[in-house]
Amino acid sequence: MRDRDGTEDEPLFRPYAVTGGRSEPRYHMAMETLVSSVTLKSNDYSLLSPEQESIMMLCRSVRSVAEISALLRVPLGVARVLIADMADEGLVRLHMPQLNQGQPDLNLLERVLSGLRRL
Repeated sequence: MRDRDGTEDEPLFRPYAVTGGRSEPRYHMAMETLVSSVTLKSNDYSLLSPEQESIMMLCRSVRSVAEISALLRVPLGVARVLIADMADEGLVRLHMPQLNQGQPDLNLLERVLSGLRRL
């Protein structure tokens, strides 16, 4: 959020308050993991926290965990915890990269790089 003079405000919350004090997600999630939101049957976002609602809106188009972290301006660890919780609740889908014999998928790396350049 910006002040009237255009400078950045400090966040109104501490990251640990959003994650319930947890600093690690329930399972490993690479920063290049792609996330997409699931269509809610009722489209009722009132039951979601503001952070969950923001992630749902961002992930209407597929985004990496790193992009979500940057766009929400939260630390990567906080984004990982929130996304992992949402995946457990069935709110988002995770698209983990499949590494073939230790070689990363070049198409995936190019998409992540392209997304980071757009930030």
